[in-house]
Amino acid sequence: MAIDKKIVSILPAIRMILSEDKVKVAKISADTDSSIAQIVVATEDDAQLVIESFKKEVKQYKSAHGKLPQIIHLKGLGVVAVAESACQVDSLLSNKSTDKNAAGTGRVSGKTVIITGGAQGFGGGLVEHIFNDGGNVVIADLNEELGQKYATELNKQAKNNKAYFVKADVSNPDSVQELIYKTVCEFGGFDVIISNAGILRAGGLEEMTPEAFELMTKVNYTGYFYCAKYASSVLKLQTAHKPGYFADIIQINSKSGLKGSNRNFAYAGGKFGGLGLTQSFALELMPSRVKVNSVCPGNFFDGPLWSDPEKGLFVQYLNAGKVKGAKSIDDVKAFYEAQVPAGRGCTVIDVMRAVYYIMEQEYETGQAVPVTGGQEMLN
Repeated sequence: MAIDKKIVSILPAIRMILSEDKVKVAKISADTDSSIAQIVVATEDDAQLVIESFKKEVKQYKSAHGKLPQIIHLKGLGVVAVAESACQVDSLLSNKSTDKNAAGTGRVSGKTVIITGGAQGFGGGLVEHIFNDGGNVVIADLNEELGQKYATELNKQAKNNKAYFVKADVSNPDSVQELIYKTVCEFGGFDVIISNAGILRAGGLEEMTPEAFELMTKVNYTGYFYCAKYASSVLKLQTAHKPGYFADIIQINSKSGLKGSNRNFAYAGGKFGGLGLTQSFALELMPSRVKVNSVCPGNFFDGPLWSDPEKGLFVQYLNAGKVKGAKSIDDVKAFYEAQVPAGRGCTVIDVMRAVYYIMEQEYETGQAVPVTGGQEMLN
């Protein structure tokens, strides 16, 4: 049975109200027996009234029992479990004990991170690092087969955190809203959204079709807007109910967002525009303690974007004649490697270190953090 969409305006606040010491995980189930609930809250059409009623019930419960409740029955919506880890939440809802620790000790333990385009490439690498460092990950991707398989493989590691796949098309606003809704139902909210999904079709003015240009703009530029728009309402709700708590919107941009790219204007234009969105969103959201930043990686030569034998950029650039005199893919790769002072392409761990810097500091927002091996330097 589907859970009412109004839960998106309620559950993230509940998660934070019950996160007095550290940020917790919450999950709602429409099928769980409400007899296990420790407190019962009547639900109204006005989400704020539900939240205020919940606060009163929590205060009374804590006064009587000396601790916070873990199982809440939201009448007409479902039963919510709140705990320090996704594993413990699932155990509470199934009314079964677990032999796993309540929470891990990793760098992002307890946090929940959405990564769009998370089934492979840069996104897949970010998912792996965040999961291995104790975070819950939402793998959002159009490739359902690959995404589901990836989540299953991660969850086989039997940690206290959880990987969760949601099929999502960032160019479709309804799909992004559904992504946010499913994430809230599964984890009670999230702490970071990484807008990573993107596509690239190389070509100059003569080759570029209006259809290809529009598609790249919808995914790379408008898709970032949709992610920020629908994520920000949840993030602002959470910061409003936990003093001192910061949340993050992070765009994986590109060095092409820092400098124009020959015969690659559709991609570069969208990335330039993305930095304008980042700076503007940052001004709007920082008063709510939501930081908005971009990471601008150099070329990830080992990923499918560049190395796919049929659609990769090495093939596209060779066919488009972007590298003068290049007769093979190796020629194209050598040309781009020679442009990097560090002498190599960007890797996932290079980007991950920048992402962690953004997440862990509380003072910077609206920035474009270059990770280019010195190829592009900020003025």
